[in-house]
Amino acid sequence: MLRALGALLALGQALPVDSGQTTPAATDILSLIIHAGWAVRIVLFILLLFSAVSWGIIIYKQRQFRHASRQSAQFLDVFRRSSRFSEVHSVCGNLGASPLVGIFQAGYTELNAQLRGAGENKPAAPAARPTLKSLEAVDRALLRAATTEVAKLEHRVSLLATTASITPYIGLFGTVWGIMTSFQGIAGEGSSSLAVVAPGIAEALVATAAGLFAAIPAVFFYNDLTSRVKAFVGTMEDFSMEFLNIAERNFT
Repeated sequence: MLRALGALLALGQALPVDSGQTTPAATDILSLIIHAGWAVRIVLFILLLFSAVSWGIIIYKQRQFRHASRQSAQFLDVFRRSSRFSEVHSVCGNLGASPLVGIFQAGYTELNAQLRGAGENKPAAPAARPTLKSLEAVDRALLRAATTEVAKLEHRVSLLATTASITPYIGLFGTVWGIMTSFQGIAGEGSSSLAVVAPGIAEALVATAAGLFAAIPAVFFYNDLTSRVKAFVGTMEDFSMEFLNIAERNFT
């Protein structure tokens, strides 16, 4: 313990006295990156690219989900206050960000096709209420539309999972390379002093930090966006059941 303390004191005496200006290599992260080896620079560039793409996806999906939530609430309000599907259809163009609009339009199109066909097949009874040929066909149309809307909501979210899983390993590669650089310096200089091992260790730590910087936000927002997609799926399932109940009650 005393010998280690003496070594640290000797190292402190050997270091140059700070004259008010700190050396960039010791304090500036940018300087560490600039003076890093080519392999670590490539690693940092790849991690920066992953981080930029993931943050772009995060911002884009947050805006998309915010608009979808707001317009879904507006659409449901119109849907539940209206007495005719044609009135609801007239507002769909202004609420296109809501996934419920796509589901409603698919069900409305299938409903109209069946009712129109039923009316054409019974010209002798114009006063009779048209009936659906197949409620299951309407259900299938709603299900296909829901699948399409879920795919739109999940689009690009998987890239966050890729970023979260791969960037720590890319950073680890930079870490290993930095440590190898330190050992090469020790072998070349024949000394294990701080001046010899510090550059490689600094590269390793910067690569590790960059990998975590890219991975942690990607993990957090992937889980957040995935949970919000599940909430949208629940809302779409409830709406589909509500649409089918209305169709069954009025057209069967």
